[in-house]
Formats: sequence, C-alpha cells, structure tokens
Amino acid sequence: MATIQCKDVKFSNIQAIVFDKDGTLEDSQEYLRSLGQKRSRLIDAQIPGTGEPLLMAFGILDDKLDPTGLLAVGSRGETEIAAAAYIAETGRGWLESRGIARRAFEEADQFIGTAPSPLFVGSLEVLKYLSETGLKLGILSAATTARVQAFVERHHLGDYVQLQMGVDQGPSKPDPALFLQACQKLGVEPSATLMVGDSVGDIEMARAAGAAGCIGICWGKPTAAHLETADVAITGLDQIQILEP
Repeated sequence: MATIQCKDVKFSNIQAIVFDKDGTLEDSQEYLRSLGQKRSRLIDAQIPGTGEPLLMAFGILDDKLDPTGLLAVGSRGETEIAAAAYIAETGRGWLESRGIARRAFEEADQFIGTAPSPLFVGSLEVLKYLSETGLKLGILSAATTARVQAFVERHHLGDYVQLQMGVDQGPSKPDPALFLQACQKLGVEPSATLMVGDSVGDIEMARAAGAAGCIGICWGKPTAAHLETADVAITGLDQIQILEP
C-alpha cells in the first residue's frame, strides 16, 4: 500500500489507480472533434439541417470540444442514440433513424481512421514510475474496449497497465458498476483505489462506488469548474507523488 499526495491532499493505503483515457492519458481532443464533425456532416448530407444541431449535441462549438459535452464524456452507444434522436425529430421512424446514425458513425470511423492521438507529455513516465512502486494500474474509458486496447498497444503501456476496460454494452459512466467491475478485475477494493479523470462522470462514478479518492485533471489549466467535486484537481500527472511505497 502507498500514501499518495497531490498538491496538499493525501490519500493513504492505496493499492491501485484507475485512469480515464480520453483527456486524461490521451490528448484526443483533435481526434474527437474531427470525428464529431465528420459524423454530423454525413448525417446532414442525408437530412439537411441536422448538422449544426448535432454539433451542439456532441459538444462542438466554434471548432472547440466542450470537456463536459457528449463526445468528451459519453460512450459511443450514447452518442449514436443521441444522433438518432435528432434524426427521429425530422419525422423518420426510430429504426430508420438508428440505421442512419449507425451507418454514418461507421463511415466516419473509416474516414477518420485510427490515426493515433498522442499521449499527454510525461504520461508514460508517470505510469512507469507508479507501476514500479507496486501499484496496480488500470484504464477505464467510455471508449470501446477495442479502442482502449489499441491505445495501450500503440503507446507500449502493457508493461504498466493491468486493466484495459472500455464500454461496449451495458452501463456507461457515471454508473458505479463500472468502477466496481474495474476494481474486481484488478483484485482490489474500491476503498483502496483512486480514480483519475477529466470529467464529472469519472468523479461521480468513483465516488458512488466508494473509491478512496477522486483526482480531477485538466491539463495545463489551473482551474476547471467541472472538476470542483474532485478531492483535488491537477494540471498534469506528474503532480501524483508517492510518499510511502
């Protein structure tokens, strides 16, 4: 067990740390913005007038991605259903609307491809440092498990991360069941596990699951209103320091 300090906040008897992926370890804002724009354009090409409302629903405004918006914090399934709902408002049936949204999402995936988003600077070194102290590390993302696994493989994180978990079916963040499942797979109790994430969903999920603490991260920004409910907010992973291995 370890004592971890972030700024002036200490967490004792910690055995594991679970990280979000997008916006926490992976600087994926550009990828998500491009993906959302492509999805909305494809749907708008079939149903003119839906493009702008879809961008707003996704959390894209003036080419910027809202860190609290649907694309930033929602699962793929949730985003697809939201898009289908906008399509259904044009008078189309629900099954037809779901089909249009699904095909647009699949085509956008192929167009955008799997071009890798970079790790935030210093993330690899921090994961290596934490792992070497004996802490168990995991990734719990609203992205699909396949995308989490591809991310770990692409950035050679497999030696440091024991859990690669996404949302494929069933509950999504902030459902505490996800965090409980992550802890079970890591073989640790939630009360000995920290959550590190960039969204209120990460915080609410971990808090409801009885996590040892919630660390909010907003890279390079000293204040972030949506992270006010975290135990502590940091601007970089290097602010996670181990006091006692």
